[in-house]
Order: sequence, then C-alpha cells, then structure tokens
Amino acid sequence: MKAVFHPLSRWAEQKSSWLVLLLSAVALLVTALYFQYGLGLKPCIMCIYQRTAVVGIALSALLVVLVNNGFSRLLGFAGWAVSAGWGWLIAREHIDILTAPNPFFATCDIVPDFPSWLQLHDWFPAFFAAEGDCLEDSWQFLSMGMAEWMQFIFAAYFIAFVIVFVARLVDKKPF
Repeated sequence: MKAVFHPLSRWAEQKSSWLVLLLSAVALLVTALYFQYGLGLKPCIMCIYQRTAVVGIALSALLVVLVNNGFSRLLGFAGWAVSAGWGWLIAREHIDILTAPNPFFATCDIVPDFPSWLQLHDWFPAFFAAEGDCLEDSWQFLSMGMAEWMQFIFAAYFIAFVIVFVARLVDKKPF
C-alpha cells in the first residue's frame, strides 16, 4: 500500500504539482470570464460564490508555488480542501435552486454577502459582481448545466485533495 502512495506523497512536495493545481484553477477562472464577457452569460450570486471558491484553490496553490515548505503546504492543503468543499456545497445549493419544484420560492440574493472587510464585489466588480439570475440555466454541455459541471469539478478537486493528503499520512511525511 505504501508503494502506491509514496510517489503521490513525494509529488505533493514538488512545486510542479501545485503549479498544475494553480493552472487548472486559473483555466477555470479564464473560462468563467469567457462565459461572462464572450458569451454574455451574466453570473448569479451562486456563480460568484463558486468563482470565489476557485480563487481560493488558486491562491492556496500559489502560496505553495511561491514558498514551498511544510507550513505553506499545510496551509495550501487546508485552503484547497476548504475551497473545494465549500465550492461543492454552493454548487449543490445552486442545483437545488434550479430544480426546485416551485421556482417562485427558489431565490437567491442579489448582492454577495462577503465579509465587511472583504467586499470583493465592490473592489473588483468586473470579476465579482453578480448581475445574473440564479434560475438562468440556458448553457448546457452533455446534458448538464454549469452548476452541475461545477459540482463535478469541485468533487474532483476534493477527491484529488483526499488522495494526496492520505498519501502524505500513509507515507508519514510532515507537510
């Protein structure tokens, strides 16, 4: 068992693995901006919260790319796990809104509820302002809407985290 996890455990020590995580999150953010500005699909509040979770994954990975030591990896793992888990929960809630039996009662906020000390929608409105409707689900790919794809993507991020984290524990490596 240890022979299987050892390469994964060592890979977590490499900046290149964290760079892959960072680039995947940046690719998702660029794709979100393309959908917003290229295709004219305005993000709703749930989309903005999911976007914020992807930013959390990107910043967690960037930290380790810039400073690769045990403490930064521990923070990177924590940020990766929390952001992926939170993103999955938000995507799940978004799907619940989209599939509610009575859409009249399935609403979401208009203005993001960021902490008072982190008003991202005021500081970076082109990136974090929610101008869309949570019930808008016109974009589909392989019979799945954006919220469903994001739930799948966040699940993949979280599963990857669990695999790498367990590999570190099995290999008895400090972070």
